[in-house]
Amino acid sequence: MPVPVFEEYEPAADCPCPGCAHRRRESALRRAVREGGHPAAHGARRALVLFTAAGVVLGGGAPAAVGAPHPPGAPHPAGPAGPDADEPSGNPQGGTAGLHGRPLAGPAAGSLSAPLPQVTRAEIMARAERWVAEKVPYSMAKYWTDGYRQDCSGYVSMAWKLPANEWTGSLHQYAAKIAWADLKPGDILLFHNPDNPTTGSHVTLFAGWTDDRRTHYLAYEQTKPHARKQPTPLAYWTNSDRYVGYRYLGLVEEGAPAADPPAADTPAADTAAAGSDPVPVGATTAGALSSTAYPGAGHFGPGAAGEHVARLGRLLAQRGGARFYETGPGPVWTEADRRATAAFQRAQGWRGAEANGLPGPHTWRLLTTGTGSDIPPLTGQSPPPYPGRAHFRPGQSNQHVETLGRRLVRLGYGRHYGTGPSRTWSEADRRNVQDFQRAQGWRGGAADGHPGPETWRRLFR
Repeated sequence: MPVPVFEEYEPAADCPCPGCAHRRRESALRRAVREGGHPAAHGARRALVLFTAAGVVLGGGAPAAVGAPHPPGAPHPAGPAGPDADEPSGNPQGGTAGLHGRPLAGPAAGSLSAPLPQVTRAEIMARAERWVAEKVPYSMAKYWTDGYRQDCSGYVSMAWKLPANEWTGSLHQYAAKIAWADLKPGDILLFHNPDNPTTGSHVTLFAGWTDDRRTHYLAYEQTKPHARKQPTPLAYWTNSDRYVGYRYLGLVEEGAPAADPPAADTPAADTAAAGSDPVPVGATTAGALSSTAYPGAGHFGPGAAGEHVARLGRLLAQRGGARFYETGPGPVWTEADRRATAAFQRAQGWRGAEANGLPGPHTWRLLTTGTGSDIPPLTGQSPPPYPGRAHFRPGQSNQHVETLGRRLVRLGYGRHYGTGPSRTWSEADRRNVQDFQRAQGWRGGAADGHPGPETWRRLFR
């Protein structure tokens, strides 16, 4: 009979099982021997430990009170999976486990065995935003302080308030399949490859469309190096046609977020408030919904949903913004809300960041009190057609560059010009275009300062 090969494992620091506890004591004794004992004593001690373990295995019995420590990758008998937990075996995104050792709830054998936690769209997006703000690092084996696994499916489990850490192969059990055209903030786009889950399987949270053609959306996702949000082509950068839309079964469509105290009443306050963190989600009274008090920046913008968004749309439609809505204002923030808000802000004579399409305290006061200027009607003049990217490159000189520059100045994005726009493309043109693109909420390659068709359309609409 061959003699078994033994490997010494470092015991987990927080595992309560007798095997790990015994091994920790043995490790402490070995350290004491190394620090103050004779090498021969150390060798004898090591031989005794291995001989004892070998006797248990060769005898075919299980360890008694002492037991064996858990090797790397093996689950611990109880307790939470801490930040140093080993990657579980099985699926590539870690195990499906209860949070902090609690028993599982939810789907079992393909059916719901317990009521799911209820959550609103606004709450889903607020929870997702928290991981982005905290820059939670990606890991398929580690767990964040809230008990959720730090990978893409753990992120969705957290945002949906699921009772366990699910993975791409099980998230669909908590949801109903929907068409891409029906996606709303808080829904997900899921790709699970059952033949090889490690190849491409991924899931993102949908937070709203970023263009009128619905070719791109704002995606919240947990990926390397940390949680992020960014405009993403529908449905994803790779394997796009294999993603499926899903809506959480525990979603509560009604219910609105709580109001914040009113803020300063100046146009500049609009800009400051638009960049603030989302506010906590809670109950809202009817009085708050009819009040002129500003509800807070967290209730508007990509991913926002609730009665405040619906009220904003109704007010804008009454002030000349109805043409921006194809089907009428609704409770979920869309590109139509941003465009109508920007048009109302420009009607007040505001430019640049003060007309970015995100309602701040001053915009809200003018709308709710019926003051300020209405959105002017269309003049019937069509915008100039997009001439093509080749006209906006270093060394190019043409009328399109000057037309672009004059439009940027008119909208308040000409601060980089020293003497005003000219026919020759310059770094000042690029930087002004970049300012405008960033005001649309674009980042990275979408805000490189070179005007594409969508930049041109938004400049001249």
